[in-house]
This record gives sequence, C-alpha cells and structure tokens, in this order.
Amino acid sequence: MLDITLQEIEQATEEIHSVMLPTPQLNWPIISHYAGCETWVKHENHTPVGAFKVRGGLVYLSNLKRNHPDIEGVVTATRGNHGQSIGYAAKRLGLKATIVVPYGNSFEKNAAMRALGVNVVEQGIDFQGAVEHAQFLSEERGLHRIRSFERDLVLGVSTYSYELFNAVADLDTVYVPIGMGSGICGMIAARDAMNLKTKIVGVVTQGAPAYALSFAKGVPVSTEQAQTIADGLACRIPDPQALAMILKGAERVVTVSDEAILTAIRLFFTATHNVAEGAGAAALAALLQDRGRYKGKKVGIVLSGGNIDIPLFQRALQAKPLR
Repeated sequence: MLDITLQEIEQATEEIHSVMLPTPQLNWPIISHYAGCETWVKHENHTPVGAFKVRGGLVYLSNLKRNHPDIEGVVTATRGNHGQSIGYAAKRLGLKATIVVPYGNSFEKNAAMRALGVNVVEQGIDFQGAVEHAQFLSEERGLHRIRSFERDLVLGVSTYSYELFNAVADLDTVYVPIGMGSGICGMIAARDAMNLKTKIVGVVTQGAPAYALSFAKGVPVSTEQAQTIADGLACRIPDPQALAMILKGAERVVTVSDEAILTAIRLFFTATHNVAEGAGAAALAALLQDRGRYKGKKVGIVLSGGNIDIPLFQRALQAKPLR
C-alpha cells in the first residue's frame, strides 16, 4: 500500500488547481436513464491534455525537480495520455522528455505529444515493448525513467477523486478504468483518506484482461497480448504494487467488450456531446452492463479521457444505439 495521507492529497490538489481548474462532475439525465440509477460523470476529458493523467505528471515532475534541481531529462513509455501528461509538465518545468510509443500508436496522440515538444520514439510491437525500450534509453542516455505506476503519479491523479467525493455526497459506487492502475489506486487512496464507504469497481476489456485475471487469482497474471480499441487499457503485465492496492481496496474488477465500449462512446456523445476515448468510455460500458444493480443509489463513472482518433470515433458513431 502507498499510504497516501489526506494532507498530501489536499496539498497536491492545491498544486493542481494552481495550474488548471477542477474538472466538473455532472449528472446527465439520459445517462442516468440508461444506467438505471443517479449517475455522476467525472469529466477528466476536460483537462489541458484531455485526460486525467496530467495531474500525475504535474505532481511527479514538480517533486522530481524540487528534489533534483539539476535534472535535465526524463524518459517514459506510453500509449498516449501518460506521455502527454509528462510532456505537459516537462514543458512547464523546462525539462526535456523522451516518450516511447509502440509501432502503430495513435497518430493523433503522437502528434499531441510532439506539439508539447517531446521527443517521440516508436519502438516495440506493444506497450510492453515500449516499456523495455524506455528502460534501455534510460540506461544508455542517463535519463530519469518514469514508470507508468509511481507513488507521485498516484498522488497526483488522486486529486480528481478528491474533487468528486467533495462535490457529490453519498456515492454508493464508482466505476474506474484500469490501465496500469494509477487511476483506480488514486481513487482508493482518496476514498480511504477521506474515510468514505464508497465501493470501487475496476474496469478492463475482454481483450486486455490482465488485471481482472490477477484480481481473481490474487496474484499478478500476465497475458500474451492485449488487443483492444481502448489503448489506454492495453496492459498485459500488471504492476504488483498496483495490484496489491486494488486487491485490498476494490470491490470488483469487471470486463467489458470492445463493442460495449463503442456503444458507450456513442452514448456519451449523443447524451452529453462529450467525446470519450475507449478507456474513457469503459466505466460507462461497465455500468450499462450492470444496469438495474443500483436502483435508488448514486453511482460515479470516470470519463478518464477524450483523446480518440477520428476513424475510431466514426466507427463508434455507427454503433448500435441503446434501446
């Protein structure tokens, strides 16, 4: 466990709010209708990089620069949003950032990272391949390597949960997508620090079920591949520290299909005119899968990001509508 305190979360929240406004949490009537309960959407698609990850990048690099003022460059691996968060924070602090992405990564996310001034390196057939190359570059060039799961990343992203819990009282359950685990672990940390009883449900996809398999077994379970339209959830090797926190703090980890995610992307757009990426729509897909389970209760879902490629968004708009 990371043992993040309420005071740390409050201080991190102040730091985040000095850079960006709190993101909204909104109750959309059509979403609530289809979910069968009062549903609150945490709009992390409204951050400066269009995803929740920016909070972790800001806190992590701020603390890194404070503790190591002579540092010049960092390296990390990503499918996009983590890389944008590091790029955004690095630019603010005058640091050089090298971001490794797998071949075939989102064109739009690569372009967004390059626009922040980062050096985007394509290497590896999947996220794990990019991780391994980031480690190589760290050793070869003497760059500080940032893993996808770090304490200060979790502390930073816990601030969106802190905002949500302060704004909406008596949430019975919150659904959170799981990539490498920082988002759900930040949610667990905030809930526990605030002494709340809200249940937390993690969401992964059928094509990238590593965390669901690991939760069921109680130990890390890797998969040979992670094939999903939700690139932010394409994990095949769980982080042991993240899994330990999820095992202790989550009620369930559920899987959803890519088809369900496409339907949820469409519903977000038609009901709210917000654009969700695959990972950002996973929580809604899971709640729709559990429709009727929370009648008369308040439920939160995290729209973790809105950075979706145009062809995939067009495909989602053609998905079968809900009835």
